[in-house]
Amino acid sequence: MILDEKGRLIARGKQFEEDLIIADLDGESVFRTRLHDSRWRKEAPFELQKWPVTKTIVSESQSSTKKTALPPRQIETCDLPGEIYDALVLGTHDYITKNGFQKVLIGLSGGIDSALVATIAVDALGASNVIGVAMPSRYSSPESLSDAKLISRNLGIKLLIVPFDKIFQAYLDILKEPFDNTQVDTTEENIQARIRGNILMALSNKFGWLVLTTGNKSEMATGYTTLYGDMAGGFAVIKDVPKTLVYELASYRNSLSGIKLIPDTIINKEPSAELRAGQHDIDNLPPYNILDPILEAYVEEDKSIEQLIGLGFEEEIVKRTARLVDNSEYKRRQAPPGIKITPRAFGRDRRLPITNRFKG
Repeated sequence: MILDEKGRLIARGKQFEEDLIIADLDGESVFRTRLHDSRWRKEAPFELQKWPVTKTIVSESQSSTKKTALPPRQIETCDLPGEIYDALVLGTHDYITKNGFQKVLIGLSGGIDSALVATIAVDALGASNVIGVAMPSRYSSPESLSDAKLISRNLGIKLLIVPFDKIFQAYLDILKEPFDNTQVDTTEENIQARIRGNILMALSNKFGWLVLTTGNKSEMATGYTTLYGDMAGGFAVIKDVPKTLVYELASYRNSLSGIKLIPDTIINKEPSAELRAGQHDIDNLPPYNILDPILEAYVEEDKSIEQLIGLGFEEEIVKRTARLVDNSEYKRRQAPPGIKITPRAFGRDRRLPITNRFKG
């Protein structure tokens, strides 16, 4: 941006694109303004007080005809969520290319998060540089695989299908004796997530493809992620994007293409990790339309539990959410880097001691 001596905008470049700005500058106006500003006399730098200043004209028109002023520069600016989407595309492109990678790998679950990450990656790198991997298990619905195929076809990216149920069963067989007389719990769920992470990392190592993780800010905030599972990867594109904003960005991208690039079957699907029969996110978390405003107030605005309750949020949900956020700091410290798009991003702007006695 170029501003005049009064702080008014003269010209600006394009948002999230390389650009060249050319503008007429009135140096005399700046000089006159400074002469009448007492602060420039009282607070003149030491160098200016010690050494005389000589004004040099570096360019002067040889014609008596006054030069024509440049016309005002018109730049279209994006509003939210377009500005956020462009930031994610640029951030993904720069991180991948400037760190020497060419292709990326994404686990396509058939859900909204992985579909949005894949779409951003295609816009940033081109379809030929994005590979999707569907990893169905015994708990995956038929719709999940068909949706993964559909988004891959819409984006024009290569899709690898790697079922892993035999690997999961091998784990259960190996651990049968140590797990004897125990109940099935999140342990078995996390095994599946880590098998998927291992498959993605194996492909990454073999072919030099960078793994893009697909976790969003709502999941990162509450710890609804698996270390060395869905958190395994080199770059977290939407780690600072709340779940409700994920849906807005998907709708925005669809509006640009004029078609349902991200299909309605994905957008309208109830969120689920599909790590056990009949599982849905709402089993473990408050509904995202309630959770995200609480997270925004607690994480980004530093509001206390008492203040959140005073705003009308249910006390039990507020306390539970705050506890999840505070107890998940150790996970976030081990997460890959990502793009900051909110006023306060985890790992960059909000860092709490992992070990502390602040827990209520």
